Amino acid sequence: MLEIRGLSKTYPGGKKAVDNLSLSIESGEICGFIGRNGAGKTTTIKAVCGILDFEEGTIEIDGKNIKTSPVEAKAVMAYIPDNPEPYGFMTAIKYLTFIGDIYKVPRDVQKERIEKYAEMFELKAVLGNNVSSFSHGMKQKLAVISALIHRPKLLILDEPFVGLDPIATHQLRQIFKEMCEEGTAIFFSTHVLEVAQKICDKIAIIKDGVLVASGETEEITKNESLEDVFLELNDRTEETENE
Repeated sequence: MLEIRGLSKTYPGGKKAVDNLSLSIESGEICGFIGRNGAGKTTTIKAVCGILDFEEGTIEIDGKNIKTSPVEAKAVMAYIPDNPEPYGFMTAIKYLTFIGDIYKVPRDVQKERIEKYAEMFELKAVLGNNVSSFSHGMKQKLAVISALIHRPKLLILDEPFVGLDPIATHQLRQIFKEMCEEGTAIFFSTHVLEVAQKICDKIAIIKDGVLVASGETEEITKNESLEDVFLELNDRTEETENE
C-alpha cells in the first residue's frame, strides 16, 4: 500500500533531512515511525503525502506514484498533521461535509459516518460551532473524523496522540484496529513508544535522516521494551559516528 524506495531530501543550505530511505507497508498493517525531533520523520511523511518535493527516490501509494499521479495517489490516502488547523471560519459540520464532498462521498454516507465518529469523540454537541472556537484537542479530533469520512486505503498521521485525552487516545487505537481489519494501512510517527509497541505490526527507527532499523515489531524489540531498543540504537550510532 505504501512503497518508499531510496527517498532523499536535502534542504537549502545543504542539510540532508532524509538519506536514501526505503520502507514498505502492506494493506492492513500499522507501522510506527520513531525518531528524535529533527530526525526526518515529518519530512518523510510530508514527502509521502505530496506536500514536500524531493530530489531522489520514488514513493507509491497503492501503486500510484505521488509525483506523476498525485491526484490519484492522494485520493486513496488521508493525512493528519501534528498540529491540524481546520478552516476556522467554518462550523465543524460544514468542514466535515466539505471534506466529504471533495472525496465524493455520498451525503447519506457522510451523515452516517460523521454521526458515528462525532459521538465517539464527544463532538456531537459542538458540530454547529465554528472551528475557531475549538481547543487543540478538539481540532485534533475533528481532523481524525475528517480523515475517516472517505475510508482511506492509507492513513498517515504525525504524532496523532499529542493533545488527545486518554479516552480519545483509546478510541483512536480502536479505530486503528478496525481500519486495519478492513485492509487500511496506517503509518504514523510518535514519541509514545509504549503505545507504538502495543499496536504496531512494524517499527521503523530513523536517526539523522537514515533508517537505522526497520522490521516486524517483535523482531525489532526481541522481548525488550521499544524504549530500550530505541535508546540503545541511538547510543550505538552515536558511538560509531564518534569513532
